[in-house]
Amino acid sequence: MDAPTIALTPTLKLKIDLSDEQYFQMCQNNRDLKFERTAKGVLLIMPPTGGETSNRNADLTFQIQAWSRQNNLGKAFDSNGGFKLPNGADRSPDASWVSIERWNTLTPEQREKFIPLCPDFVVELRSPSDSLTELREKMQEYIANGAKLGWLIDRKNQRVEIYRQNQEVEILQNPTTLSGEDVLPGFVLDLNPIMS
Repeated sequence: MDAPTIALTPTLKLKIDLSDEQYFQMCQNNRDLKFERTAKGVLLIMPPTGGETSNRNADLTFQIQAWSRQNNLGKAFDSNGGFKLPNGADRSPDASWVSIERWNTLTPEQREKFIPLCPDFVVELRSPSDSLTELREKMQEYIANGAKLGWLIDRKNQRVEIYRQNQEVEILQNPTTLSGEDVLPGFVLDLNPIMS
């Protein structure tokens, strides 16, 4: 007789009351997992991504970091960077950027923990197990909390959704590049290594 199979969704959702300090410490003690927390206090536990997604995310972060180092207009962050949004949610975009003016308002202690602001720019790269509906909700949350520009890169459907303040979502089918517009002036993301 075969053993029963238990199918779990990729993201585990739990309602646990944790202080900000307890949440931060839990994340530090369990670095092999990725955690986020919704504005309603629901803890999201996500497994590590597979090799393909990780490699594409590394390229995405590399391109943003290279641009950021050239101009010193702000600070770039990878998918491990945690942000405490104004609505109380704790989020970790796949890549993000904060202007130097906003970064310089933070104390050294704030810079060491989850950054208490919403990034100016965020990117979510959809992995095979990600829910498109949940990623869209997350992108709307970033915009509602102050992000000026956001990209939802959906490799599966070969499209990018662009989120901006006070505008409808723009959908691009099979783009090869994306402009950082006036948020990341002069930045152009090469999508070939990410979408192909």
